[in-house]
Amino acid sequence: MTHASTAGTLSLVRLEITRARRNKKYLFFNVLYPAALFLMLGGTIPGDTEVLGTELGMPAFYMVAMASFGALTAVLMGNSERIAKEREQGWVRQLRLTALPGHGYVLAKTASAGVLSLPSILVVFAVAAGVKGVRFEAWQWLALTGAIWAGSLVFAALGVAIGYLASGDTVRPISMLFYFGLSILGGLWMPTANFPQWLSALCEWLPTRAYAGLGQAIELGGAPRVEDVALLAGYFVLFTGAAAWLYRKDSLKA
Repeated sequence: MTHASTAGTLSLVRLEITRARRNKKYLFFNVLYPAALFLMLGGTIPGDTEVLGTELGMPAFYMVAMASFGALTAVLMGNSERIAKEREQGWVRQLRLTALPGHGYVLAKTASAGVLSLPSILVVFAVAAGVKGVRFEAWQWLALTGAIWAGSLVFAALGVAIGYLASGDTVRPISMLFYFGLSILGGLWMPTANFPQWLSALCEWLPTRAYAGLGQAIELGGAPRVEDVALLAGYFVLFTGAAAWLYRKDSLKA
């Protein structure tokens, strides 16, 4: 990547972050909503209640689940809808006239979405620690933050792909289908051990199941499973490849 394209990518990242910070809907749905869901789902249950299929108490389980869900909200919903609208408004076409290459645009969208996912993670952690007294070692807090943040980039790439796949009118229902489907079946709202055996086995292959598994392993004092990391890496390659292909296809139409 040349100096000009690198500078253009960084400028677009800063622009995306500034736009999101001024958006009140971002503040509520991406930052406050996941913390409120944590209080609703796991905040009213005694801390010694163990989640079926894990060795975690309810507050710890839902802390990781809602931090992951919040990051997913920030990177998937926001990214896909913004890109679809920008395509219709001609903003993406204007960017193609600059020194910013296609891969720089996709990288900037993925990176900026990743940055925007961090506040939702930290707010859920703060509420869990302050309200429910969730306690971990310092290294676990740092590892949890890093793992959940890094894992969110997988879904940021998916958001870019959906933004190029859908039109402004259809992007919301399509992104909502992925958003709720992956969240529920991936175990972010409820343990997958409660599902029928055939469905639970299928859910093991979803990226959200591996995503939640990163934090759960760290909470139990270990490292994330190699299988979860490999599965997320595979999905990241798949989603970024799809985003790049759809970007090129959209360029040919312009």
